[in-house]
Amino acid sequence: MSFENLGLSEATLVAVRRKGFSQPTDIQREVIPRLLSGDTDIIGQSQTGTGKTAAFALPIIEAIDEKEKSVQAIILTPTRELALQVADEIKSLRGKKRVYVYAVYGGQPIGPQIRALERGTHVVVGTPGRVLDHIRRGTMDLSGVKFFILDEADRMLDMGFIDDIEAIFRETPKKKRVLMFSATMPPEIKRLARRYMGNYEVISVSSDELVPEMVDQEYIEVVPARKLTMLRKILDGSEDFYGIVFCATKRETREISEKLRRAGYSAEALNGDMSQATRERTFWRFKTKRTMILVATDVAARGLDVQDVGHIVNYSLPMTAEDYVHRIGRTGRMGKRGKATTFIMPGEFRRLRYIAQTAGVDIQKSELSEEIPREYRERYERENRKSYSRNSRRGSGGKWGRGDYSRGSRGRW
Repeated sequence: MSFENLGLSEATLVAVRRKGFSQPTDIQREVIPRLLSGDTDIIGQSQTGTGKTAAFALPIIEAIDEKEKSVQAIILTPTRELALQVADEIKSLRGKKRVYVYAVYGGQPIGPQIRALERGTHVVVGTPGRVLDHIRRGTMDLSGVKFFILDEADRMLDMGFIDDIEAIFRETPKKKRVLMFSATMPPEIKRLARRYMGNYEVISVSSDELVPEMVDQEYIEVVPARKLTMLRKILDGSEDFYGIVFCATKRETREISEKLRRAGYSAEALNGDMSQATRERTFWRFKTKRTMILVATDVAARGLDVQDVGHIVNYSLPMTAEDYVHRIGRTGRMGKRGKATTFIMPGEFRRLRYIAQTAGVDIQKSELSEEIPREYRERYERENRKSYSRNSRRGSGGKWGRGDYSRGSRGRW
């Protein structure tokens, strides 16, 4: 099925073609026709990178009345970065239609936001706290809302936004379309749906699509002292490397990005210690390819949506399968192949195998893996065994905290 078969107007189709979209994704094929022709509410289970923003943005653009200057769609996101990205994506899809889109979020002066709302905004994309702040100040009126959308709903519930979401919900009219998009479907999502949604339909992409299929995945066993050297091998071995290096700590992002810059690479750090303005400038430089390597923590990179990212490097092994899938989902998007490389230390095989099995992915051993001397291997295995055992005693689950550790390099799992 093509975009032409979904019921979109010719003006919107022109905007879609200019974006370079050829075929709709599964979530787009299911959601767009329902929003254009039906009246039921929708819960969409879909990962970031499957085209969910366009799935709700295109029908909203079609439905917006340009003559009305009131807020006709409110989209809530868990983070400032995601609010900006969603707003930018909607702007890029509106074509010649005069649909005014504005992002509101904390960490920025509220004055410019108030003035933008006063001039007239059709679509507001914002974080729950700042949206609620505007409502209480009387600077945002949601009485004319036709669409209420929760993006990354599970993430917002995890972050404790439920009270703010419910307060915003109460400010909208009863007659509206409600959409929730979530990568997972915890019980809290269904309870929220029963409470605030009318007749709703759950649209879930196949489980295979939840894990990026267009990402070639590999692991490299390496000792800490050699990790930076190995990273440089990957950077030098890739033509026009454009990607994200994920680290475990804020300090690590600063240290690695600085060492890469000194070595002549175009690299910048992105972490939670940076001011919001600095984070936005850093992300903009990466998105526009003025910076080719982004060295980031999981928290800072949550929700980043950048086209054409070719490579992900897990400089530190993520703690959970969910984090792993989130990281590698930054590449291999919209039909383009990507690559994900994960560094592991001796003794981390079991943990990586557990992540691979839980995520349902195939991670192969890279030819760049080094032969590690026996004394180094045994030392790191002992240290990892002690570390995981401590985590197990603390009640963190300990699923890989004890037991035998592989002393040989497994080829793949």
